Amino acid sequence: MNYYNFHLYQAIVAFIAAFMIFQGVRNYLKGKSGQTFYKVAIRIIVWGGMAFIAIFPGFTNALAKIVGLQGNVNAVIITGFILVFMMIFKLLSAIEKLEQDISILTRKDSLKEIQKK
Repeated sequence: MNYYNFHLYQAIVAFIAAFMIFQGVRNYLKGKSGQTFYKVAIRIIVWGGMAFIAIFPGFTNALAKIVGLQGNVNAVIITGFILVFMMIFKLLSAIEKLEQDISILTRKDSLKEIQKK
């Protein structure tokens, strides 16, 4: 790897990916609700893949030749992936929170009905 061609976006993407992986593993180890091994594995694969592509952008050129694409748009692709996956993770978190809230409300309502009888 030629360190003179290392760009700022590569460092930023690698840092964000490392942070997201760390956060996912930490939440899983703490046993936070909604965290499963499957989610942690997906997070590691997705963010690890983005970090790999950011650090080794030549890999995408080889992949682009195999697929038949031309040009090097690594920065744009990585930025798009980061934004999309951050939105997906946020949406999943919000959905899980709503599911938990609905479960709690349903339990409370059921207990109230049982106590009335």
